[in-house]
Amino acid sequence: MDPGAPPFKTSVAGAGIVEANTENIAIGTLVAGVVSEMYVSVGDQVKTWDPLFKIDDRDLKAQLAMRQTTLRVAKANAKVEKAQLDDLKNQLERAEILSHKQVISIDELDRRRYAVQTAEAKVAHARAEIASAQAQVKETETNLDRIIIRAPCDGKVLQSKIHRGEFAPAGVTQTPLMLFGNTSPLNVRVDVDENDAWRVHPAAPAVAFLRGNREIKTPLKFVRFEPYVVPKKSLTGDSTERVDTRVLQVVYRIEGSDLPVFAGQQMDVFIETPDPIAPPRTPLQATQEEAGETRP
Repeated sequence: MDPGAPPFKTSVAGAGIVEANTENIAIGTLVAGVVSEMYVSVGDQVKTWDPLFKIDDRDLKAQLAMRQTTLRVAKANAKVEKAQLDDLKNQLERAEILSHKQVISIDELDRRRYAVQTAEAKVAHARAEIASAQAQVKETETNLDRIIIRAPCDGKVLQSKIHRGEFAPAGVTQTPLMLFGNTSPLNVRVDVDENDAWRVHPAAPAVAFLRGNREIKTPLKFVRFEPYVVPKKSLTGDSTERVDTRVLQVVYRIEGSDLPVFAGQQMDVFIETPDPIAPPRTPLQATQEEAGETRP
């Protein structure tokens, strides 16, 4: 077979971009700051929730120490308020016994009852302060965990644009701090011109050729259609290529595990299509064919 010829009698061709089967995940951070630790390097295989890098945590550790002290003070205050409440309850019990003997006045008994109610309110307030301090400690502990950026799934570090000592901005960045994904196996995302999208069938065989060496090829397994037609972004450099084209993206799985391809690499993909249906013959064409005539 001519190495430049399509592998099928009729097919749809498209440019494919190799990607992780999880798609290429742009790792970012919710908390901006200076990177204090790098736990991985490009090419490392990691497990789900393994640490990737960490933002400087000195300010959060100081905040945690302060809030833990506030919590200890709140607990101590609660003990004092509880002791005072117990004392006032004992005094009220004795006062109620003495009131039956008319040793103390009703006004004095009422004052002691009000004192107990006030002490109960102070105990409730102290317990609320403990709960508030505990919540603040938990918040800081959560923030300390958030500054450790972890792997969202099993996969490989595909690219790293952040180093120890550099500032990592929060949120979405133009260039991801780190690209990550599961590359076992790899997928290829194929751009199919919207005018040819109707010809592509999920069960149709597909083959991808390595650019630069068409002797290296691999069968593809259909994964899914991306059900939204998007403007074409990946340009091949063909002189007939239009930049206003919209494409249907079709995701295939690369079957050959030992194929020398990498995430981000382009491949030429061919998807087999049925033979075009011949248009119906006109009566004149039928008569000419029966008579053995040919007409240009």
